[in-house]
Amino acid sequence: MRLVTIVAGLVGLSRAAPTNQPHGDALVTRAPWPNGPIVTSGRWIRDASGTNLTYAGVNWPGAADVMIPEGLQYQSIATIVSKIKSLGMNAIRLTFAIQMVDEIYANGGKDMTLQKAFTQALGSTNGPKVLNQVLAKNPQFTASTTRLQVFDAVAAECAKQHIFVHLDNHISKGMWCCSTDDGNSWWGDTYFSAANWTRGLAYMANHGKQWTSLMSIGLRNEPREPTSGAAKSTYNWQTWYTYMKQGAEAVHSSNPDLLIFLSGLSFDTFLTPVVRGTALTPGTGKFSFNDFPGYANKLVLELHNYETSATNCNNLQNNLYKNGFQALTSSAVNQFPVMLTEFGFQMDASTWKGTYASCLASYLPAQKAGWFIWVLAGSYYIRSGTQDYDEGWGLLTHDWSAWRSPSYVNGALIPMVKNTLS
Repeated sequence: MRLVTIVAGLVGLSRAAPTNQPHGDALVTRAPWPNGPIVTSGRWIRDASGTNLTYAGVNWPGAADVMIPEGLQYQSIATIVSKIKSLGMNAIRLTFAIQMVDEIYANGGKDMTLQKAFTQALGSTNGPKVLNQVLAKNPQFTASTTRLQVFDAVAAECAKQHIFVHLDNHISKGMWCCSTDDGNSWWGDTYFSAANWTRGLAYMANHGKQWTSLMSIGLRNEPREPTSGAAKSTYNWQTWYTYMKQGAEAVHSSNPDLLIFLSGLSFDTFLTPVVRGTALTPGTGKFSFNDFPGYANKLVLELHNYETSATNCNNLQNNLYKNGFQALTSSAVNQFPVMLTEFGFQMDASTWKGTYASCLASYLPAQKAGWFIWVLAGSYYIRSGTQDYDEGWGLLTHDWSAWRSPSYVNGALIPMVKNTLS
């Protein structure tokens, strides 16, 4: 998610809706949704029929202290997914914490109940209170429903409404992300066990086989240099590549259908050496698709951008190009699909009219590049110790009932979705 040093995000996989279309005297029938598995071909993602896909969606956080998708004390899952669908979007970036999987393994394969999860995160007074609100809005659940069963329900509703799910390993320890001193920055950091990470990726990829809507997974959100500790000395491209190969293999061996998203350094703001085929320093090795045998056509690059103070659109576009979007062009040594899986800004009546938001609203559709805006959430169960935290960057209001900035949604976001998917 956005850097905490700033003041204070599957994107949809798109294709024409399954319809019968006239072709001469015959009817040509499109394959039914989701028409996977999907693969990459150069800069494009393609479905099982070979049709190019485009992505447009929103981040739905589920990796913080409670470790379930946010907002369910205010609205039902069906209501929230319907709101996403009403924008024309067709995917979500659904975040999860490795801690959730660690606790399943520690408990003999049994996941934690919602009763325990809410009490553990919010305390013995507020935990049961908020849980009762969740159960009132989502009566299909009980206090003994598990966290992963909530993820299952979100994925099922997304399938029902033809919204693709992109899973994102957002963090190891369930909490607000991200900073350089949160213990989750880099492999070997306080809470970031490489072995638990690959185990968690494999578990979620395998579990997701039952989700019709699941199309891809992000290996790690915003790799970054730790402030201190032993992991700080290994922060470099060479180490990054070692672990990205391990993570990709863990996912592919567990669920070969999934696309695998690779995120870059410095809070996932650049992937230049990968795109340009230069040395992954401090070593001399370079990125090679041959290092991903049998699934080189499953790799996607993801970037984040929060240059909210930008004053020149050309400069912002140039930064995006050199930081990784060059991979969409023939000038790249290594061509990939590229997604902007997080960008965002204050949801009010005017910020969206500024250079940053308006530039991205034109640039991404023009590139037919996928994206997820940060963030859907109007509030969080808890964020950095504050319960029922209001999210000023959220598309939705505090109680998740309406759009926080209707002028942005109608004036820019819906057209951006339409132009990306057209």
